[in-house]
Amino acid sequence: MGKTERESTAMRATSSPSLDLVFNLLSVRRRRYALYYLAEQTDGITTFDKLVDDVLAREAGSENRDEHRQQIQTSLQHVHLPRLEDAGILEYDARSDTVRYWQQPTLEEWLEHARHKEFID
Repeated sequence: MGKTERESTAMRATSSPSLDLVFNLLSVRRRRYALYYLAEQTDGITTFDKLVDDVLAREAGSENRDEHRQQIQTSLQHVHLPRLEDAGILEYDARSDTVRYWQQPTLEEWLEHARHKEFID
């Protein structure tokens, strides 16, 4: 991702997403789990592997852990992180294996409600 693209992502992160977008982003459990973890990071930065591990732990109960981890990796990499990046919520750099979360008060407000409903601490 070039400097101009990063700047535009950061600029989009400062604007408040629409309520429709927030609910759309939170409508998928795996994406919510990723957002829970990202919102917990004090600096908003984590590695892709740590994110996958956390989502895997939240989705506990799978008999084949390696296969389930691969499914999570694939869906985060090809579906959920690009969707969140397009919405200006995060930046994913596959080369450095880094995910940078841009705090969004509107999203975080509804994310906290979802966390409460799902009883996730």
